[in-house]
Amino acid sequence: MLVRIVKLTFKEEYIPTFEALFKETKSNIRNFNGCEFLELYQDKNNPTIFFTYSYWLDESYLNTYRNSDFFKNVWQKTKVLFQDKPQAWSVHKKETLK
Repeated sequence: MLVRIVKLTFKEEYIPTFEALFKETKSNIRNFNGCEFLELYQDKNNPTIFFTYSYWLDESYLNTYRNSDFFKNVWQKTKVLFQDKPQAWSVHKKETLK
């Protein structure tokens, strides 16, 4: 299992645009082959900062998604909204406590 965390910082005036785009595409992202989980977070102190948090069966599924026409189309629409360069991490979950 691969966990992907992406930090996205938007220009304030584009937050509603991004939220609408995410709402429109989230089901396709979540149902992409190999994606097991998807969440979106917004920083409580800086509303221009968002994080996506997703689980992928392994890196090959994530790479297939990142190379898909669907992702390229969504990314093209998203990247013009940024205030700052996005950051991404691929991590392995070590423990879960409930």
